[in-house]
Amino acid sequence: MKILTPLHHIHAGVLDVAYFEAGPADGPPVFLMHGFPYDIHAYAEVAPLLAAQGCRVIVPYLRGFGATQFLSDATPRSGEQAALGADLLALMDALHIPHAVLAGYDWGGRAACVVAALWPQRCTGLVSFNSYNIQNIARAMVPDTPQNEHSLWYQYYFHSERGRAGLAKDRRGICKLLWRLWSPSWRFDDAAFERSAAAFDNPDFVDVVIQSYRHRFALTQGDVAYADIEHRLAAQPAITVPAITFDGADDGVRPPAPASQHAHLFTGPRAHRGVPGVGHNMPQEVPQVFADAVLELVKPLR
Repeated sequence: MKILTPLHHIHAGVLDVAYFEAGPADGPPVFLMHGFPYDIHAYAEVAPLLAAQGCRVIVPYLRGFGATQFLSDATPRSGEQAALGADLLALMDALHIPHAVLAGYDWGGRAACVVAALWPQRCTGLVSFNSYNIQNIARAMVPDTPQNEHSLWYQYYFHSERGRAGLAKDRRGICKLLWRLWSPSWRFDDAAFERSAAAFDNPDFVDVVIQSYRHRFALTQGDVAYADIEHRLAAQPAITVPAITFDGADDGVRPPAPASQHAHLFTGPRAHRGVPGVGHNMPQEVPQVFADAVLELVKPLR
């Protein structure tokens, strides 16, 4: 089982970001962004596939995960979507990468979508699981179907102080349950989970997670430093860059949606694909399919 080492560190915005890098320094840059509750090892098989094709591959730990740390105790431990997008942009700036293919799912896919939508000149192509992944917070209190509400139980749990205490008490137990529920056809073993679960020991993990799931329902204030970005995201900006989007047929978080559901939010070239037998953690479940999509977007850049 591959471990992504060694890690590099760089100061980027409000963070000291820990990241894995592979491939030639002068190759087309690709950022691979993990979700919650996962870590950089979601890309343990994808990264070498891309590096072997000449890509410069960068896989960062998100805020609150792994060895990524806040530079100041005074910085709010926000997990809001604007913060995730700003972190990715700051990392690109710190690494002096003017533009790159951005790929991700869950929280990481949201960060990629935020940069693609608001700073399209920085994104040469987007791979996004669950399609348009920018939250529409203004509609957060509109009820969904009973089946979809049931799948969001963990979010409602985190809205309460009981949920905060539960996550703090047994973060591994909760996260392992989510892995099972969200990817019911994926047969991961204990070693694969533990490889990622070490990232949840970050001292800011609980605070960032709880703030994220409360902010998306407008139940708590965001970091004022990102208020302008959140204001821009509230308009649900279109994604104009070339994009490949996916849904997993067995996704236990968000059921597959037809391409037409988000068509008006993608005004550039876009291909939408369903993936049979895949749950929520696509790059770790079918790494070759994910890597091939990234390479489709890289190819025109060579």
